[in-house]
Amino acid sequence: MTTSTSRLQIIGAEIGEGAVDGGCKYGARALLDHGLALALADAGCALQALSMVTAEPFLARDRMDTVARFNRVLADTVTRQMRIGTQLLVLGGDHSCAIGTWSGVAQALSPQGRLGLIWVDAHLDAHTPESSESHAPHGMPLAALLGHGSAAFTDLFGWSGKVAADKLVIIGARSYESAERRLLDALGVRVMYMEEVVHNGFEACFAQAQAIVSDGCAGWGLSFDLDGLDPGDAPATGTPVRHGIGLDEATAALRRCRDDPGFVGLEIAEYNPLKDYGANTASAIEALAVAGLGRDARAIGKPAVARMS
Repeated sequence: MTTSTSRLQIIGAEIGEGAVDGGCKYGARALLDHGLALALADAGCALQALSMVTAEPFLARDRMDTVARFNRVLADTVTRQMRIGTQLLVLGGDHSCAIGTWSGVAQALSPQGRLGLIWVDAHLDAHTPESSESHAPHGMPLAALLGHGSAAFTDLFGWSGKVAADKLVIIGARSYESAERRLLDALGVRVMYMEEVVHNGFEACFAQAQAIVSDGCAGWGLSFDLDGLDPGDAPATGTPVRHGIGLDEATAALRRCRDDPGFVGLEIAEYNPLKDYGANTASAIEALAVAGLGRDARAIGKPAVARMS
């Protein structure tokens, strides 16, 4: 068991404008109030910086514009923090924040090589403005990171294709539209649909995905949408989908991250604290974060003894 201290940057991505239900914009502060930073400290993480990026200054009648402007600032913040050389934890926010998170990581890594990415989600998030009936930006981040969709999303830092199709693995998808699947199939993206996860187990799927996204990359990260979990373990999310990944399976798999020197960061998105009666979902997020980033496995599931405002 590793017990050395790791240096950690936490960034709160306060945006809900990319979703139909905007309650996720309150997620980061609610998690910090619940004691997430203290739980990570107990698990051997030394918090180097805490930054909050909010969509409030960028609110516009066109939510695509709001999301685009927010993500430009988030991407700049992530890039600056990445260059300090510490691990990253981004707390969403609806999942449109992934455009800024992983564009920023890709930009920081670009002098050394490419970014690999594991995406745990009940949805494929691979719509473009042309294919989406809802026009909700939180259904578009993966397409944008692959270089498809609005230039305001795809071309942050002046280049597109932040993630190569062969260095992306999606795990747990079970609710999606045909247009998304057609795009991902055409690009050759590896998708482990929920049927495969049930058959092989999440930990085995995660290990296979880790091998794919780490091979030949300068670093790899994990974007974890809470609706990837079963709603019985994490009900407080914007678009829950039945028959998801169990929390115990997820935390067991995420312990693989902590011992991989190529692992650069974790993003957790789509937590809606307005629906979190009893803070059960906040506790689930705490378990995920400690599993993936902590250095003391004994701290997993340990409740925080104090609160942070």
